[in-house]
Amino acid sequence: MWFIGFGGAFAVIVLPAILGRRMLGMDAGVLRVMVAAVVGVSVSGTLIGPQLQVRGPLLFSLMVGVGLLTAMVCLVVLDLALPSGGMRPLGWIPSVRARLSRARRYSEIVAILGRHGLRPYLTGRARSADGTRHAHLARELRGALQAGGTTFVKLGQVMSTRRDLLPEAYVEELSHLQDQVPPAPWPAVEAILLESLGAPTDEVFSEFDREPLAAASVAQVHAAVLRDGTRVIVKVQRPGIREAVDRDLDIVARLARTLQVRADWGRSLGLTELAQGFAVALREELDFRVEARNMTAVSRAAEARRDDSVVFPVLCGELSDDRVLVMSRIDGTPLGQARPDSPEHGRKLAKTLLTALLDQIMYDGVFHADPHPGNILLLPDGSPALLDFGSVGRLDSGLRSAMAGLFLAVDRGDPVALCDALLEVTDRPEEVDEQRLQRALGQFSGRHLGHGSAPDVAMFTALFRLVAEFRLTVPPELAAVFRALATLEGTLQRVSDGFDILDASRSYAAARFARQLESDNIRGTARDEMMALLPVLRRLPRRLDRIGGALEEGRLGLNIRLLSDARDRRVIGELLSRVLLTFLGIFFGALGAQLLSIGGGPEVTPGLGLFGLIGYHLLVLSAALVLRTVYVLTRPLS
Repeated sequence: MWFIGFGGAFAVIVLPAILGRRMLGMDAGVLRVMVAAVVGVSVSGTLIGPQLQVRGPLLFSLMVGVGLLTAMVCLVVLDLALPSGGMRPLGWIPSVRARLSRARRYSEIVAILGRHGLRPYLTGRARSADGTRHAHLARELRGALQAGGTTFVKLGQVMSTRRDLLPEAYVEELSHLQDQVPPAPWPAVEAILLESLGAPTDEVFSEFDREPLAAASVAQVHAAVLRDGTRVIVKVQRPGIREAVDRDLDIVARLARTLQVRADWGRSLGLTELAQGFAVALREELDFRVEARNMTAVSRAAEARRDDSVVFPVLCGELSDDRVLVMSRIDGTPLGQARPDSPEHGRKLAKTLLTALLDQIMYDGVFHADPHPGNILLLPDGSPALLDFGSVGRLDSGLRSAMAGLFLAVDRGDPVALCDALLEVTDRPEEVDEQRLQRALGQFSGRHLGHGSAPDVAMFTALFRLVAEFRLTVPPELAAVFRALATLEGTLQRVSDGFDILDASRSYAAARFARQLESDNIRGTARDEMMALLPVLRRLPRRLDRIGGALEEGRLGLNIRLLSDARDRRVIGELLSRVLLTFLGIFFGALGAQLLSIGGGPEVTPGLGLFGLIGYHLLVLSAALVLRTVYVLTRPLS
């Protein structure tokens, strides 16, 4: 008889938890099920066990039901407390140190925000700011980000390019953030080089300068000479930077979620999406293989256009990996320290850099997204060279064509064309008042694009304000374009004082359209379009004949298949199942309460009638269904 007792114990302890997991639709591990089973049997045994001994075995089913309900509640609580899915024995121990480190770092960041008077903005209780207070808050925000370290400095640098989201005071203040740190100790750098190169530096290079040429928070660069005499630059990632960035990105994501929930301005800016995009970009910057691909793509695109106005470094791919990047050395002076020989040379250099960037944007679809003075060298012959391809933007052909239309609409000052171009390059909401947008753009054109008006940065700032007012979303690819142009504007002002980047961009767009209207280009475009339309034109007469015949014979019909997509059917099915479960839970609960209130019926145990026993079972079933409904409602429709 021992196997009967074992089977009964297994059924009483484990079966309620397994049934509870199935009823909840939860993917729970074995250990989690066992914990829920023990809790369920303990509670049901405490509540129903004594009654079972007094009133007989007919209450056994009620005991199982209470155990099932308790196990379900335990599974939900465990899922909320440990949402990783699947408890592993002692699996949490390796992450304790990382959790404690993240908690300490989080408290450090909160303390920094408190020292700079920014803590009220985490709770959404801060009062609105006027112009003077905006300037003060911008200075405090800059100081807090600078004190936060690498990740937060880079976050501020990205925020300084979002004129469509931030007031001008913040853009101006955050643009002064500097990313300069002392060099990393040589033993730690040497360990990374040894691991990446597979050999000591003395074996790979004939010369290697241990003193870095420059050091930043992500990497530092060293001068070296290969065995064949080629002079190169070795870019080495700072030791421990990945772990620090991952920890800080987690904090940035948590702060973004908090602000989006608690603060109206956080919701209006879409901070969660911005934080996710920033995290992706920064993690790509930490992978030097991405930078190597970017460098190759930009240089090859320039070669395909036969453009040698800008010099690019040559990658040494066999010596590069995700943490070390080796490239040819270009001798020159950083543009921030160089001065052109004459104003004419300065204007020519500025035009060369602007044309190179616009060609990358409009023709190549891959462009240098961070052309600040430190990333541009002035060579002895006066030509520029581009460095550091960790931040590169990419545009598809459709977005490039739409951007050209936007530049042309700005050049013509046409509010109708500007409205169409703006709606084409932005992500529009479901409903947008195009007439009101067109009137607002008409006022914008009259103020900034009329005769005698000189285009300036305020023009694009006003345009971005319109974008935010009408809830149009600038795609990340387009934001990278304006970030690059805004960065290049400051760079070109150093080269040629008074250089008008917007006026030059308008002229560039007009010249590009003029080149497209040349006879050779028109013939090529027409030929490509005809080749694409030729298969459709071949099938068109046959299809028209079929439609005409069906119409003549009265057989023409329109067949519309509702819910033909399996995903739509799945969503509708899940929604109906939720509604049905909710209805059944309410129905069983009401019926059970009614049976308990009327009592009576044949006496099944001393002091308990049949109607009462059924009522208790219905209440347990109702609670289980309601718990299932509440749990499912916290999960999105698939």
